[in-house]
Amino acid sequence: MSTSATSATSATSATRPTRPTDATAAVAGEFAGKPALVTGAASGIGLEVARRLAAAGAAVVVADHNEQGAHDVARSLTEAGGRAAAVRVDVTDPESVRRAVEFTVETFGGLRLAVNNAGIAGASAPTGEYTVEDWRRVIDTNLNGVFYSLRHELPQLIAAGGGAVVNMSSILGTNGFAGSPAYAAAKHAVVGLTKSAAVEYAASGVRVNAVAPGFIDTPLLKGDEAQRRQLIALHPQGRLGTADEVADLTLFLLSDRASFINGSYHLVDGGYAAR
Repeated sequence: MSTSATSATSATSATRPTRPTDATAAVAGEFAGKPALVTGAASGIGLEVARRLAAAGAAVVVADHNEQGAHDVARSLTEAGGRAAAVRVDVTDPESVRRAVEFTVETFGGLRLAVNNAGIAGASAPTGEYTVEDWRRVIDTNLNGVFYSLRHELPQLIAAGGGAVVNMSSILGTNGFAGSPAYAAAKHAVVGLTKSAAVEYAASGVRVNAVAPGFIDTPLLKGDEAQRRQLIALHPQGRLGTADEVADLTLFLLSDRASFINGSYHLVDGGYAAR
C-alpha cells in the first residue's frame, strides 16, 4: 500500500494527547436504566463502548460470537458496579440475532440503545483474485449482520418508545483500499443502510447514525511492525486511533445530546479522509 502522501516524520513523531482517566466521557448517569445491546463487544471498540455505556448507567448486553469472552466482559462490568449480561451471537445468522435481541428485552425489559459493531477484516487480495467464499464471509458479517441486527432491533426500539442506533462503518465506507474490496463494499453499504433506516424511523423516535473509524489499534490490526508503520503513515496525525476515541463519539451519538443528529456518517480517522 502506498504511503507517499505522508512524510515519515509525521507518521512517527505524533503522540496521543493526554485524555481524562475517568471511565467514561459521557455525562454521569445519562444512560441510567436504558437497555443497550452491543455486538462484537468482547474486544476492541465494542468492548470499550460496552464499558462506557455501563459506567454511564445503561444495562448492557454484551453480544459476541466468542461466548466466553462475552461472559468475561459482562462479569467485569458487573464487578465494576454496572448492570450487564452476556449472550452469544452470530450476526451472519438472522435467528441468532433475533435471539440476542429477545434476550436483551427479556433480561432488561426492552431495548433503547444499539451498537452494531461486529465485523471482520477478511482476506486481502485484489478484486480480480478475491475468492467468492471470502467475499461472502465479509459481506455476511459486515453488511448482512448489520441488516439482521437492525431488522430485529428497530421494532423493539419503537416498542420502547424510541431510542438510538449506531452502526459501525469504517473509513473504508468513504475510501477504497487496495486488497480489501469486500470490506470496503460492505462498509460503504452500511452507510446507505444507515441513511435509509434513519429516514424510515425518525417519526417513530428512533435515530440511526454511523461511525467511521480510521485504522484503530485493536486486535483486528495485530500484525507485523512494517505493516503497522504503513498504516500509521496513512493518518496525518501520525498514529493509529484508539478504541476509547471511537467510543467517545459513539456514546455522544447515542445520547440525548445528539437529539437532532440522524442519518449521518461521522469520521473519527485522524485526518485520513482529508488527505
